[in-house]
Amino acid sequence: MAAVSVIASGASVASAQTAGTAVTGALDPPRSPRNASYSIDARLDPATRIITGSEVIAWRNITTKTVNDLQFHLYWNAWRNDRSTWLREAALGGSKYLNRRDADRGRIDITSVVLVAASRIDLTAARHFIQPDDGNRDDETVMAVPLPRPVAPGGSVDVEVKWTAHVPRTWARTGAIGNFFFIAQWFPKLGVLQDEGWNCHQFHAGTEFFSDYGVYDVRLTIPNGWPVGGTGVERERRDNSDGTTTDRYYQEDVHDFAWTTSPDYLERTARFENPPLPPVDMRLLIQPEHAAQAGRHFDAVRNTLKFYGEWFGAYPYGHITIVDPAYQSDADGMEYPTLFTAGTRWLVLPRVLTPESVTIHEAGHQWWYGMVGSNEFEDGLLDEGFNTFSTARVEAIYRPNNLALRYFGGFIPYVFRDIALSREIDRNRMGLYRAMPKSDLTSAPSYTFFPSRAARNAMTYAKTALWLNTLERRIGWETLQRIMSTYFSRWQFKHPKPHDFFDIVTEVARRDLGWYFDQVYRSSNVFDYGVQDLTSTAENGRFLSSAVVRRYGEAIFPVDVLVTFANGDRVTEHWDGRDRWKAYTYDRPSRVVSAVVDPNRVLLLDINYTNNSRTLAPRGREAATKWSLKWMVWLQDQLLSWAFFA
Repeated sequence: MAAVSVIASGASVASAQTAGTAVTGALDPPRSPRNASYSIDARLDPATRIITGSEVIAWRNITTKTVNDLQFHLYWNAWRNDRSTWLREAALGGSKYLNRRDADRGRIDITSVVLVAASRIDLTAARHFIQPDDGNRDDETVMAVPLPRPVAPGGSVDVEVKWTAHVPRTWARTGAIGNFFFIAQWFPKLGVLQDEGWNCHQFHAGTEFFSDYGVYDVRLTIPNGWPVGGTGVERERRDNSDGTTTDRYYQEDVHDFAWTTSPDYLERTARFENPPLPPVDMRLLIQPEHAAQAGRHFDAVRNTLKFYGEWFGAYPYGHITIVDPAYQSDADGMEYPTLFTAGTRWLVLPRVLTPESVTIHEAGHQWWYGMVGSNEFEDGLLDEGFNTFSTARVEAIYRPNNLALRYFGGFIPYVFRDIALSREIDRNRMGLYRAMPKSDLTSAPSYTFFPSRAARNAMTYAKTALWLNTLERRIGWETLQRIMSTYFSRWQFKHPKPHDFFDIVTEVARRDLGWYFDQVYRSSNVFDYGVQDLTSTAENGRFLSSAVVRRYGEAIFPVDVLVTFANGDRVTEHWDGRDRWKAYTYDRPSRVVSAVVDPNRVLLLDINYTNNSRTLAPRGREAATKWSLKWMVWLQDQLLSWAFFA
């Protein structure tokens, strides 16, 4: 794969190399509006799994709307009881999380809310829970706090919130198991005020998160000797007289803060250097049994920083933390600013992308989530779909990439060396999408998707990656790369919507592709083209032949039809794909032997490739081979789809 030599934003490279960036967590000049900044103090008691926290939020109204209240996410309240919206949806989707014992549940209890002004104004008694999405009065994941005075556009407030939280047995990749703690979505966090009002959705089983950018200055008190990793960089470490240590982490221009601690972590460090991209210090917190895999983690991050940086734009923070979660912690494969969890197994084999695949994907989220702050409650495709497409391009440098199934509880891997995975076909995503291509509209708000993991992933991950890959094959990688780097440059540290990307496609490609996005984004219609009939009749020393192709699906896309004759001649027809069927007839001295719709596999969204070709020369063994291969493709699709949920 050839690397693109042009960096999307040269200014970002230069400023990322300013002295002190990697050491202090500072970015100069500021990249974001910094309108929601948090100064947090938190103490973890591992024995009781209680976090005691206090935060001061400096918030500025950057919209055109005057507001009379503040709205906060209290994500861990999704697990207080089985009546929350998150758990009701999880049950509908077949979740395993119901009926947990109280000790394994999570919660956030607010103890005080104070407006910090010339005089402190206690707002604690006025706080109340709201349910803006579904009216479920048992849901306590959104808290509203009325303000004594409205905040006009350009105005600001400082508010102090104190709380205690019970760390759950891991739910949705946050929590604890044994002495392993991974703490995410753990503090009262403001929603995003937009011109339409507060965007502060309840916590749903099928969505992730959305928040504004700011500066995070966080002090974490944990047992002495326990390694800590967090968003940003450690600026200070202080040993206390009570057997604890306070670590201070700091980072500018991020929209979230996650952290982890465990006495079992081994720490490894490395560095990414690939001029003209800025250098990045890499830190890995790894489980002892995986220590030999440290180099594979670092190489995967290097490849991500290199290719994403060259294709889309430079990574500006100067540091990144990779976390290898504990066994059975359910904390693997999740992204946070400057920090992510990877995922691996004991006894990994060469030429199988464990741990590389998860590491590349989660490191890639630093672009499509971390720096481009799309609304994951509503537009998950801009995060997961874009990153799935981008991940596959990086994975393509690993050749071959074999499939491995595991036995005896997942401990012993067996490699199918004759089944190599390929970005060019991306069978995993194809199989996932084909299984349920009409499960939802991609344009529907993500939190309204049917809450089974398969249905969500079919739309958010698979379909979006496939339509991006199809777009690449239609307009070329060079054009699509310019589109995506322009989108990244223009919308980093902001909150884009899908139409913002579509507008850039039109601008850069210099063609109207609205017809395509109407189908792949705003419609659930499926693409399915095939060869219905193929005939060839001898007449007076010549052959009258016909190939009838058909549009079986409702969606429309231009496709080629390749017709091959016995003497080796080939004819390529260019069909606009609009009619329900099209007949191509030939009067030639040689008979037709085969016809193929979309021979170059441009339309990766075609849900049924088995009807794309037809032949008049089924010579026993060749026919058996053809159908064996088709069924092997189907079986591979299923195996990879099942593996995705393992």
